[in-house]
Amino acid sequence: MENNIVALLEKVKNEILASESTSHINEVRIKYIGRTGLLTNMLKELKNLPSQERPTVGKFLNEARITIENLISNKLAELIVYEQKKKEESELLDISLSLPSFKRGVLHPLSIVKSEIIDIFTGLGFSIEDGPEIELSKYNFELLNIPADHPSRAFCDSFYISDNILLRTQTSGIQARVMEKTVPPIKIICPGKVYRPDDDATHSPMFQQIEGLYVDKNISLADLKHILELFAKKFFTESTKVRFRPSYFPFTEPSVEVDLSCAICGGVGCSLCKGTGWLELLGAGVVNPIVLDNCGISSSVYNGYAFGIGIERATMVKYGIPDMRILFDGDVRYIDQFR
Repeated sequence: MENNIVALLEKVKNEILASESTSHINEVRIKYIGRTGLLTNMLKELKNLPSQERPTVGKFLNEARITIENLISNKLAELIVYEQKKKEESELLDISLSLPSFKRGVLHPLSIVKSEIIDIFTGLGFSIEDGPEIELSKYNFELLNIPADHPSRAFCDSFYISDNILLRTQTSGIQARVMEKTVPPIKIICPGKVYRPDDDATHSPMFQQIEGLYVDKNISLADLKHILELFAKKFFTESTKVRFRPSYFPFTEPSVEVDLSCAICGGVGCSLCKGTGWLELLGAGVVNPIVLDNCGISSSVYNGYAFGIGIERATMVKYGIPDMRILFDGDVRYIDQFR
């Protein structure tokens, strides 16, 4: 009987070691220690043995049963871990799959140019001032020596909210506000949006300006030309030249239109500058004494210069853009070129 138990135990061990699934282990358990299992049947046959052999054989059978149960339990735990890992591997997401590409945003060319101009003038000692976009006609026109009969004050040329309130047509109103409350020297730039009822290839109902103002003693047109030459060389190239042409603005006297030598052809002549070699960029002049007096600054003691740059115009000149409306289309393909 004992030899049969040893042989059975060896056979069970081999079958357990060869098992590759939990279902097979369960089959082995039922085969040997289930209700009708081989080892279970041996335990039932104990009653047929002589009484003196039963204790020894019974103990041997119980030890064999415990050994089989431990072997099955250990193998079952091992196979559960193995099958779980195999299942997880088969259900893993393939992280190597390509995902939709997302491009990082880029600055709009208007933002690029605006920041560049601000950096240049703050580097030249100008501070930044801001003011309301909904402005009183007092600051937008009257203090700036723009009379009531001036064409720019007509209802068809400005966006009026009421008789004396409108969307500002220029950031010069900021200059008037600063001069009204500040004792010179004043050296400021005023960036911001302005509004005029124009809409074509070179005009927009809303556009951006950066206006500059310097008020102090003994300021001349030569100082203005010098600061604009410095700006032009930093904004374009060191070889850029500046040209003044006489003009008229109510708030400056004398007034000038400022041209820069074409950055594309170097002044030789091309399609961008229409063969002239020059590009018109901004208006400027010596601050009209009437404006100084209107704002509470004595024109007999102080003088100064002022200039105004259209951001859209500067962007078109810098990048050779033929139509201003391109800047407002919102076509990301176009804007992406400035990445």
